[in-house]
Amino acid sequence: MPSRHARLVAKLTLLLAVAAVPCLSAPIYGYKVVAKYPHSRDSYTEGFFYLNGLFYEGTGMTGHSAILAIQPETGQPVQRTEIPAQYFGEGIVDWGPTLIEWTWQTHIGFVYDRFSLRVLSQFRYTGEGWGMTRTAKELITSDGSSTLRFRNPTTFAETRHIVVHEGTRPIEQLNELEYIPTKTGADIYANIWHSDRIARISPQDGHVIAWIDLTGILPDNQKVNAESVLNGIAYDSQHHRLFVTGKQWPTVFEIKVALKPKQAQK
Repeated sequence: MPSRHARLVAKLTLLLAVAAVPCLSAPIYGYKVVAKYPHSRDSYTEGFFYLNGLFYEGTGMTGHSAILAIQPETGQPVQRTEIPAQYFGEGIVDWGPTLIEWTWQTHIGFVYDRFSLRVLSQFRYTGEGWGMTRTAKELITSDGSSTLRFRNPTTFAETRHIVVHEGTRPIEQLNELEYIPTKTGADIYANIWHSDRIARISPQDGHVIAWIDLTGILPDNQKVNAESVLNGIAYDSQHHRLFVTGKQWPTVFEIKVALKPKQAQK
């Protein structure tokens, strides 16, 4: 058995080694606004995606939650369905001819016909519902923690999960999500609740590849209150357009991400 002195030396060596592990900072990118589209201040945005020329939006707040299919140029819904008053609507995603939605704390989710927004079925799950997106084979969900869960789209059962981190620091409060293809694969984009930054996340191991800093994109005097936060990411895969919005914001912004990190710009 090692001596007490040897054990202390070994423990100190381990502590020094842990302390020496850098908390690697991901690069921070800025943005350019390309276009603006109207958005209803009544919409407490919880889910958001773009498909076939329309924005699909799931709104929250108990008694006021709805799903809408919206014409971007006018901001007007071409379809709308109200969610039963006891539910607080959260993330939504398209899956083939259906649309899947879950709720915040009531452990109930719904499957809709995407063309009529008629409820086809419902399902149950544990934990809280926050954001939702998808790959070609799986759903990806957030619950306000640092964990993203990959799920079977038919059963909603978890198949695996990743913990989102920057260096050694877990990134909490992950909210609305979007899965965006890249030249070499795809990244998960995530809003961080009460933050003006979007995290670009590796779907393989959860590390933050980069941040997109959207500070100032909507002036404070255009926000309804302190809960009017950035929350809503949508991607037009056909035309490679990226859209962002927030809870009760008057605008959806089409943006381009800066080519170089902020610290590299002059």
